[in-house]
Amino acid sequence: MKFHETPLNGVYVIEPEQRGDSRGWFQRIFCEKEMAEAGLETRFVQANNSFNAEAGTLRGLHYQLPPSPEVKIVRCIKGALWDVIVDLRPTSPTYLKWHGVELTAENRLAYYVPRGFAHGFVTLEPDTETLYLASEFYNPQAERGLRWNDPKIGITWPLDGAIISEKDANWQDFNQEYHGVELMKGL
Repeated sequence: MKFHETPLNGVYVIEPEQRGDSRGWFQRIFCEKEMAEAGLETRFVQANNSFNAEAGTLRGLHYQLPPSPEVKIVRCIKGALWDVIVDLRPTSPTYLKWHGVELTAENRLAYYVPRGFAHGFVTLEPDTETLYLASEFYNPQAERGLRWNDPKIGITWPLDGAIISEKDANWQDFNQEYHGVELMKGL
């Protein structure tokens, strides 16, 4: 596995190394030893799968407050999506900065999302499927979200318009109290 740093502190794009012959190929998509050697989380308690029928479906931006902040490893297994994260750690040099990466079934890249980041994506093709690992169980009391078009964050999405849930469309604009900035200081 290759770990490519991004402009955001602690965030990586993971590139699996593929080995193959005339029969096909094999690649490791998770390796506890390699993750540990890179200083990354190695314990995951959930594997989640989402399917999106239409291109332009937007999910997010989701995260969990302490005591349940989660690390995610996100991978597109069918179709294509643009995955974006926002650093909500107030002591980070990249606080309130965002980064996006295209994940496709063809490029087989994965996105390593540390604790303290809001995460979301928009599908670029119909019938897009996403698989991701989470280091914490879903905790509805700790759940928060950042609105996808919050002007304070200023994410430049690759598509105009979006198919979005009412819940995701109605997250609050960024404010330190609601978004748990004080709780995120230790991350």
